[in-house]
Amino acid sequence: MNFSIPQSIQILERTPAILREMLHDLSPEWVMKDEGENTWSPFDVVGHLVYAERVNWIQRAEVILSDLHDKTFATFDRFAQFEESKGKKIDQLLDEFAQLRKQNISKLMAFKLNKKDLNKTGRHPAFGEVTLSQLLATWTVHDLDHIAQISRVMSKQYSDAVGSWVNFLRILQ
Repeated sequence: MNFSIPQSIQILERTPAILREMLHDLSPEWVMKDEGENTWSPFDVVGHLVYAERVNWIQRAEVILSDLHDKTFATFDRFAQFEESKGKKIDQLLDEFAQLRKQNISKLMAFKLNKKDLNKTGRHPAFGEVTLSQLLATWTVHDLDHIAQISRVMSKQYSDAVGSWVNFLRILQ
């Protein structure tokens, strides 16, 4: 499938509702457990998505679309959620994520992007030149990646409980 803004928006606008359905009102055993050392819980993942929504996707798109001479993106702190989410509840994060995502989709649509815009470039601090279409496609896949991650982390809470069926549950492999 080739990149398409309308197709990406189909995913981007659904992610907050998907996460709300998955995580709202669950016990801490589901929301706060991770897979072990240096891994993220569903709570951590949602905090990461909130932070990314505030400082990453639209801000980088604005850099690409700007008239700035230096279009190097600010470095993104992939672990900022650990500090930013302290003292919050999962429902607060889900609400914040939904609100920010709605605002960002509105901003994205307000850009009224054309094919020429999608080919404009910025500079990622780690891997160099990227196009706007690559950034937007990554935003979409980033959502799907973290939905899968949350599903995997939650599934692993029952790794032992499923007994012999573990061999048929690829998510637990």
